[in-house]
Amino acid sequence: MAGSRCPASDVRVPGLTGWRPAAARNIVPGVQNVVPIERAVAARTLEGRTEAYADEVRRLVDAAFAVMRAIGSVEPRVADIVDAAGLSNQAFYRHFRGKDELLLAVLEDGQRKLVATLERRMARATPGVGQVQAWIEGVLEQARNPEAAANTRPFAVNGARLTERFPEATATQRDRVVSPLRDAVAAAGGDATHDADAVYFLAMGRAEDAIARREVPTAAEVAHTVSFCLRAIRTESR
Repeated sequence: MAGSRCPASDVRVPGLTGWRPAAARNIVPGVQNVVPIERAVAARTLEGRTEAYADEVRRLVDAAFAVMRAIGSVEPRVADIVDAAGLSNQAFYRHFRGKDELLLAVLEDGQRKLVATLERRMARATPGVGQVQAWIEGVLEQARNPEAAANTRPFAVNGARLTERFPEATATQRDRVVSPLRDAVAAAGGDATHDADAVYFLAMGRAEDAIARREVPTAAEVAHTVSFCLRAIRTESR
């Protein structure tokens, strides 16, 4: 029809073979994997929000810690968490599909902090026996430090429930905590698998029991636990 125009994507150039609409082909000659424009724009948009979203997640995790510490339970209400974080329900569900997902993030955050603390202690100790001692003392310090004990108590009291509820996640987190101990036990002459696991369950069990009972292990108790574990490792290595 006179005066009408074909859409730009339908323009055909005489003599040009292999023509395809622009939407169906790569517009950059010789490049086959260019990111589609809609994805590039979406990525730029999200990049601009990354810091804001990260801040929201940090506030929600910290608020969940604070609420659980206050109520002594791992069953906080979402309403209480968002209120403590100063955020909205919309912000909460932007990052977590439900309370369980947030609880897993809180668990992982706590375990990562503990591992970082243990690794710093071990880095200052001599390989082998010294690092085993540093690891045990670091774990028991969670029960000796009032602030750490208060933050950990909801998880210590509800440890069995959390393991039943999140078996894979709790197993992964346990492996993360015991991992730096394995090399230290091996360097001390012990079995990196069985001996390290035994040390883990003894030290962590004592720490969680003390936290649950609101007890503070004495320095003598910590020293005895260290001595007992090192004797067992040395006996195993003979």
